[in-house]
Amino acid sequence: MKIDAHQHFWQFDPVRDAWIDDSMKVIQRDFLPKDLQPILASNGIDGCIAVQADQSETETAFLLNLAAENDCIKGVVGWVDLVANNLTERLAYFSENPLLKGVRHIAQGEADDFLMRKEVQDGIGQLEQFGLTYDILVYAHQLPAAIDLVRQFPNQAFVLDHIAKPKISEGLSEEWKTNIKKLAAFPNVHCKLSGMVTETTNFRWKQSDFQPFLEVILVEFGINRVMYGSDWPVCLLAAKYEEQLAIVQEYIATFSAPEQAKIMGGNAKEFYNLETILQ
Repeated sequence: MKIDAHQHFWQFDPVRDAWIDDSMKVIQRDFLPKDLQPILASNGIDGCIAVQADQSETETAFLLNLAAENDCIKGVVGWVDLVANNLTERLAYFSENPLLKGVRHIAQGEADDFLMRKEVQDGIGQLEQFGLTYDILVYAHQLPAAIDLVRQFPNQAFVLDHIAKPKISEGLSEEWKTNIKKLAAFPNVHCKLSGMVTETTNFRWKQSDFQPFLEVILVEFGINRVMYGSDWPVCLLAAKYEEQLAIVQEYIATFSAPEQAKIMGGNAKEFYNLETILQ
């Protein structure tokens, strides 16, 4: 079973989606399951995890509705207000839907200490009781806050999105490498091999640019804690679906078949508890 562990859907709204500016015209349109499903099928991908792109419960409900209507969506990583007074109530409400697998906040857009704040950590600390994962979306320089966060919750399932968005074109940073090592030392943290093509200068790249970064991730996290994700349709800014997929597939081509199967779906299936959905 092959799973794309990270992609997005939206009905484009120029006001709500102001981050998609005129330099990103290729993604200034609707992207829905009917657009992705044939791409997944042609690339031998059996399903996907839909991840929030807008910080609203409206979008969480939108994604859950899409998942209910489209078998290709195996789970949803939604959004809830982690510092809301009624957080427990909202988590209880959304977690009644078995398709909700996790929660994410766009921490990369917040102050560098966001994930270290007590009220944020208190909110994330409630996820475990509802069986929900937490996707960590940060830039490389924000990794210290992510390390502080995961240190507080050894039983919470975390996954780092987009390998923390290092500047690929500038080559390996010792600071990024050191912080990845620190983060990966916590066994409850996984990492997505996703979102790399858009962290290149002018979206220009070659396969070899990613090799040293992938090597660090695989060495530190190991085969059992990494998972493939496309970051479609955002990836289209820099690569076709097939091109970003090939980056991971070519890197792991020399791995054993069971190891490749884990990275390309098995780990995501386990991390997001997709057993009940896939049966």
